[in-house]
Amino acid sequence: MEELWKEVLAEVEIEVSKPIFLTFFKPTVLVSLESSVATIDAPTHITAEYIEKRYYSLIKKILDKKTLQNVSLIFTSAGGAGKSRKSTEGPLFAKDITNIAQKARPQRIRPDFTFDSLAVSESNQLAYTAALTVASNPGTKYNPLFLYGTVGVGKTHLMNSIANKVFDEHPENKIIYLTTEEFTNEVVEAIRDKTTAHLRKKFRNVDILLLDDVQFLAGKERVQEELFHTFNTLVDKGHQVALSSDRPPSEIKKIEARLASRFEGGLTVDIEPPDFELRAAILLIKSKKYGLNLSYESAKAVAERIVDTRALEGFLLRLSSVVSGDARELQLDDVLPVLGKTKQAPSFLRPDNIIETICSFYNIKSTQLKGAKRDSFLVGPRHICMFLLKEETRMTFVEIGNLLGGRDHTTVMHAVDKIREMITLSEKTKEEIQFIKRKIKENLLE
Repeated sequence: MEELWKEVLAEVEIEVSKPIFLTFFKPTVLVSLESSVATIDAPTHITAEYIEKRYYSLIKKILDKKTLQNVSLIFTSAGGAGKSRKSTEGPLFAKDITNIAQKARPQRIRPDFTFDSLAVSESNQLAYTAALTVASNPGTKYNPLFLYGTVGVGKTHLMNSIANKVFDEHPENKIIYLTTEEFTNEVVEAIRDKTTAHLRKKFRNVDILLLDDVQFLAGKERVQEELFHTFNTLVDKGHQVALSSDRPPSEIKKIEARLASRFEGGLTVDIEPPDFELRAAILLIKSKKYGLNLSYESAKAVAERIVDTRALEGFLLRLSSVVSGDARELQLDDVLPVLGKTKQAPSFLRPDNIIETICSFYNIKSTQLKGAKRDSFLVGPRHICMFLLKEETRMTFVEIGNLLGGRDHTTVMHAVDKIREMITLSEKTKEEIQFIKRKIKENLLE
C-alpha cells in the first residue's frame, strides 16, 4: 500500500500546485485496496472532504492506471493510518492534539504550536525543514538557526514547534524559550539585584535556548554583551540556539557587529508571507477551532481579501460570533456580510500583489524592500510601494508600516505625501506608477 500510494502521489504532485499538494495530499495514507475499493485516510475531516470533492476523478484515474482496475474511492479521517505515517513525513495541517498527554512543559511554550499543526507551503517550506532538522538533532546542524520574516508568517509557531518536539522526545533536556524583551528584563533585574552570576548559570546551562524578536536588541549594549557570551558558551558546548526576527541580522540597527556575525554563523532563513492557496487552507483548518464549517468557495473569497494571517484568525473569531451554533457548511452569502466589515484590499489589488510587482519591476527582493537599508535603489521603490498600498487598498498608515518591516506610521505618511507631490511635478514618476498599476492587474489575470 505504501509503495503504491507513493507512486500515486508522485503523479498527483505533477497535476496540482505545490501548496495544495503539501497541505492536502502529502499527509494522506492509502489504508487498503480490497475488491477494487481504495480507502484513503486524511488527518482531518476537512482535508478528506476537500480532496474527495475536488480530486476524486484525478486520484481514481491514477489508481485505475496503476492497478488495472475500476477503482472506487472512500475517504476517511479516522486516523486509523496514523501508525503508517512517519513523524518526519512533512507538513500537516491541524492534527488533532487534544489527546496528547499533558505534561509540565517549560514556561511559555504553547502545546498547540507543533510541527503537525503548522501550515506549510513554498513560502515557509525551507524554514519548516530547517526547524524540524534542528528539533530532531539539536546542536548538531544549523546552529544557530535564525528565522526572519514579517509579522504573522509563523516564526513563533516554528520556535514553539522546536521546543515541543524536543520536550516530547527528550523531556530531560533543559529548554528555555522567551522573547528578547523578557531576556532584557532578566538582565536588567540581575544587574539591579547584583545576581548576574545566577543569570549566567540559568542561561548558559540549558540544552536549547530559543529567543524571539531579537530585533529588539537594538541599542541595548549590556544586554547584547550578556547574550554574546551566553551564545558563545552554548554553541561551544554543542547546545542549540534558535533565534527569530523581523529582519536579517545584517539589517538590525544598532547591534554589535560581533553579535550579528554570530547570528549569521549558522543557517539564516527568510519566511515569506503565505500565498493565496495557503491562506485559503489556513482558513479551512483553523475554522474548526471556532466550530465553523467553511465551504472552499467562501474560504477563497476571504483569502482573496485578507492577506495577514493574524487578520484571518480575527475574521474567523468575528464570524463565529455571528453564526454561533450553526453546524451547516457556510457559503459565500454567510461570510460576505462579515467580510464587508473587515478592512481589506479590493479584490483586484491586494498588498502582496503590489509588493511582488514592485519587487519584480525594480529587480529587488521583498526582504530588501521591507529591510532597514536606505540605499538609493531601495528608497524610491519603498516609497512608491507605500503610496500604492495607501491609494489602492484600505490599509491604514500603521498597517502599511507594520507590513513593510515595522516602520513608524509617520514614515509612511511622509513617503505617501512625497510621491503624491512627485506625481504632479514629474511626468516620468506618474508614468512609472501607472505602468506598475497595469502590471499588477495583468499579473492577476495571468
